[in-house]
Amino acid sequence: MNYTLPNKLKLFAVILMVLGAVGIGAGFLSAPGSTTEVKEMMAAHGDDHSTPSQESHQDHANTAHQTTAAAHEQHLEHTLHQLQNRPWSALYVACFFFFMIALGALAFYAVNFAAQAGWSPVLFRVMEAITAYLVPGGIIMFVLLALSGFHINHIFVWADPEVVAHDALIKGKSGWLNGTWMLIRAAIFLGGWMTYRHFAVKFSRAGDLAKANDYSNFKKTFRISAGFLVFFLYTESMMSWDWIMSFDPHWFSTLFGWYVLAGMMVCAITTIALITIFLKSQGYLEIVNDSHIHDLAKFMFGFSIFWTYLWFSQFMLIWYANIPEEVTYFMTRIEDFNLPFFGMLAMNFIFPLLLLMNSDYKRVNWFVVLTGIVILVGHYIDIFVMVMPGTVGESWFIGIPEIGSVLFFLGLFIFVVFTALTKAPLLLKNNPFMKESKNYHY
Repeated sequence: MNYTLPNKLKLFAVILMVLGAVGIGAGFLSAPGSTTEVKEMMAAHGDDHSTPSQESHQDHANTAHQTTAAAHEQHLEHTLHQLQNRPWSALYVACFFFFMIALGALAFYAVNFAAQAGWSPVLFRVMEAITAYLVPGGIIMFVLLALSGFHINHIFVWADPEVVAHDALIKGKSGWLNGTWMLIRAAIFLGGWMTYRHFAVKFSRAGDLAKANDYSNFKKTFRISAGFLVFFLYTESMMSWDWIMSFDPHWFSTLFGWYVLAGMMVCAITTIALITIFLKSQGYLEIVNDSHIHDLAKFMFGFSIFWTYLWFSQFMLIWYANIPEEVTYFMTRIEDFNLPFFGMLAMNFIFPLLLLMNSDYKRVNWFVVLTGIVILVGHYIDIFVMVMPGTVGESWFIGIPEIGSVLFFLGLFIFVVFTALTKAPLLLKNNPFMKESKNYHY
């Protein structure tokens, strides 16, 4: 059966994109353009400490005034960059979040092919549709990286030549952290991921047109999936260093690539589950049963625990060692991002643990949907907490720029994914495990 995109869903996606674009535009327009505007904003919020105190001794009055004024001017400049970074950072977080879902779905698709999984072929077309977002999402991601890596904005501190000139640690990393080399790596990453997706979908469509029991296209996908997974594991780690960890260039973690991967996989699998349940509610994918939903929920639960294990391992080891250049990463987040930092831990661990621990609950669609929504929101906040401390610092807020960015990319994601679902029948043909998948019960 072919999927038909409802006009209401298409209109809903377009409305989200329009509202999101308005919010993004409002965020850029409301950003201050000078330190004078920052001063006025701080005064309006009662945060203006610009007037230096009067000295009782005339001999020290001028010196104290000049020192205080210079420090205040430096503070205003720093705050100006943070506030200017906010709409860029909001755009970046939302862009990466939805791109991450598509990339995780691609990896999950490849894993199922390489493992010759028997339960999942009925879900392959949903996975292929989600990975369709890789192309527009990847292009936007590349443009944002180019604008940031060449210092059109200030979100990557290592892209600022003045900062690099006065920072020996960042200067030592400049062989890796520079705009040109980062974009070359990004092009390699994106090119490799999109190439695999192109051929996997091509062979999938060719399988539909082949003669009955012709499994040649399945074998081709199996071979390229095994090779892709090796490429993916290396490039995903480097991508996480370049695109996320480099916001804090003085800090590094050997667990970071795995940490980002765990969040990526749980978001992708959650999205697969939500779209599958939605399609079933619309009368499609009747062959998908409670056992398939149970397995998706099981992966959601498992990767949530894996993500928590990595979060705890990274946090506990750094806390226990108490090395200044390491703990500063968490001190910034605990002091300035206390609520989102610990809130996302509860949303990404405690909530899935309580709702999906019971095997029976994994078969209840509304339980899976409820948990899935919380997981996705929680991991958006996780990306937010990874990016914002290094770009906007204590000037963070979840307001119009952040909500607008999420709405825009959500609308784009819905439009691209559900349009891709219409391109081929929802059940592929000539997969040797399709019969097992259709009859999957336990």
